[in-house]
Amino acid sequence: MSSTYQAYFVIATLVIAFFLIYKEYIRPAIGFVGAVVAFTICGILNSRDVLSGFSNESIASVILLILITAGLRKTFRIESLLDKVFLSVRSYRSFIFRLTGQVALLSSIINNTPVVALLTPYVTEWGKRKNISPSKLLMPLSFAAILGGMITVIGTSTTLVLNGFMTDYGEGGFQAVDLLIIGLCVSVTGIGFMTFFGERLLPDYKKRNLADLSENFREYVVELQTLANSPLIGKEVREAGLRSLKGVYLVEIIRGKRIISPVPPSEVIEAGDALFFAGDTQNVMDLLDKKLGLALPEQAMPFDIDNNEVVEVVLSTNSSIIGKTVKKCKFRNRYNAAIIAIHRNGERIRGKIGDIELQAGDLLMIFAGSDFRDRAEIYRDIYIVTQVKQIVKPGNKKYYALILTAILVCVLLFTGKFSLFPSLLIIISVMAAFSLISAQDVKRELDLNLIIILVFSLAIGHAITKTSAGTMIATAFIDLLAPYGNLSILIGLMLITNILTSFVTNVGAVSIAFPIAYATSSQLGISGYPFYLGVAYTASAAFLTPIGYQTNLIIYGPGNYRFKDFLRLGLPLNIIYFIVVSLCIIALHGKTLLNH
Repeated sequence: MSSTYQAYFVIATLVIAFFLIYKEYIRPAIGFVGAVVAFTICGILNSRDVLSGFSNESIASVILLILITAGLRKTFRIESLLDKVFLSVRSYRSFIFRLTGQVALLSSIINNTPVVALLTPYVTEWGKRKNISPSKLLMPLSFAAILGGMITVIGTSTTLVLNGFMTDYGEGGFQAVDLLIIGLCVSVTGIGFMTFFGERLLPDYKKRNLADLSENFREYVVELQTLANSPLIGKEVREAGLRSLKGVYLVEIIRGKRIISPVPPSEVIEAGDALFFAGDTQNVMDLLDKKLGLALPEQAMPFDIDNNEVVEVVLSTNSSIIGKTVKKCKFRNRYNAAIIAIHRNGERIRGKIGDIELQAGDLLMIFAGSDFRDRAEIYRDIYIVTQVKQIVKPGNKKYYALILTAILVCVLLFTGKFSLFPSLLIIISVMAAFSLISAQDVKRELDLNLIIILVFSLAIGHAITKTSAGTMIATAFIDLLAPYGNLSILIGLMLITNILTSFVTNVGAVSIAFPIAYATSSQLGISGYPFYLGVAYTASAAFLTPIGYQTNLIIYGPGNYRFKDFLRLGLPLNIIYFIVVSLCIIALHGKTLLNH
């Protein structure tokens, strides 16, 4: 096959692959693999080209960033900080402003995909408390993460992968100052637009969402022991305020062998009483944070108390502990975790937890030790539904390791002593040494589809370059736009990249657009740096569809969005973003574009 036919074959194959991906006939990973296999069979790519992505520093950096973020989430509960940030928020607009600002800042230093995955449940729950539909909140969350991710080179996979392309092609890398200036400009304007106009443009699926949320309401009955120094002792139930607790109510007291149910308001609390409270997931656990002198029974605590979490799990239908009481199945020894409460299809379960016989489908709220998730992965008797609460004791070695990790991030990245990849490698080594991340975390957090797209996008880029497909497209591109100057070529390239990222993926758009930008600048005889900046920012502007970026896919279901909903807010935001990026590139690198 001649080089010309090879170029046409590459273009045709990619058009077909992207069409199938857009129509959702195949998944993006399958489309990328299929294209690379076709190129290999036709002799366009060799084994070195196909495997080069596995040794690419930027791709390895993306993977390490995801794992580091997972370790930080596991060790340090970011939601608790957000509770403090949003404590005084009263209005929708104030919440959106604070949310988008905080998320943009966080996404500039942490990979933005895990940020959105982490915060989606929190934002949904906040909307539930304020009677605001998640559809009014989640799209700004995703868009803010996209905007903030472009402030630094480590904020998003787009800049990391494109930086890897530039290095491979001998074009150097991005300058941190350029990314900072342009990223801050688009973040500020984008956040301002969403704050003042987002509420009008976003759909309100309140009835549908609130109905879904009510279906997910789960009432637990939790047993708490009255401590010897509890301020409740000697007080009547009514006087102690146990009749007016938010979201929970006292349903039963066990005093020795005596069971008091229902509990009269005049009942006096005594030392050693076992109090049983009923309520939903979060409100039940909030009882532990109140200064009531109440604590979980000793048997409801894991052996490892340095780093705990409260999680909800469901008992699988083939579990070996079905039909056994909590005490007899030795749940605590098996999982280094203790059952706090049980929910069973709306049935209120009475009595002490240790005497309850477990059934398939039971939803358990458990107090878990640090290695609980690893043990759950081994036994496979239970499946984790959600994390309710993360409890990290200040002063333990993992807390200090977290501080050490943060210092390493600052020192290694900002002093320039090491490049990004070795810096991240050192950080994750420290985290592994202090058990901040385990082999099970790696297995759980790594997305095989993402890795396939990252790796094979580089192979597709090689196919475009080797067959001169990029040069062919660039020539037609230049012939069409050359009469209008280099600036028009830049804007046209940005527009094409933006369209690609809206209907495929940001990484896929970069893999196509970079070789074109490289060939275009080479033919013009000017630096390609302004074009690479344009590609980087427009490849990340995935505001028009839910399929263009992973954060959009994360919030698509929880927000009950429809495909067209993204256009209502995304299109005007995309236009503003496009104008700001263009003006910034002209201001920073206008001489390169205008003097030729």
